[in-house]
Amino acid sequence: MPKGMFDAEGFFDALDDVRVTKTLTWKQVASESGVSASTLTRMAQGKRPDVDSLAGLLKWSGLSADDFVVDGAGARSKSPSPLASIAAQFRRDKKLPPDGKKAIEATLKAMYQHFSHRED
Repeated sequence: MPKGMFDAEGFFDALDDVRVTKTLTWKQVASESGVSASTLTRMAQGKRPDVDSLAGLLKWSGLSADDFVVDGAGARSKSPSPLASIAAQFRRDKKLPPDGKKAIEATLKAMYQHFSHRED
């Protein structure tokens, strides 16, 4: 039994989030990433991409393959904290100026600390 498996459905969902954020069609994703539209269609049907398509989509999207490796039970391995994941997304956003990224990260940290220590 393999130690790790690739969560193709989760990866496709994350790609769709990136596509929506960039306001692109799947045809535009195919063109920009260098991955065929038929590969994207197969992925939408639950198929796994080949390694070259995976590399192209990872590069295009800025996603990390590590985030989609799961064990046999479906549990993700060594995932960063939600705060770290969300902050990393804003740090990679090319539309935001450096001071904006820092402000968003500081706000997120403050909110997280406030709400994670609350007793309900």
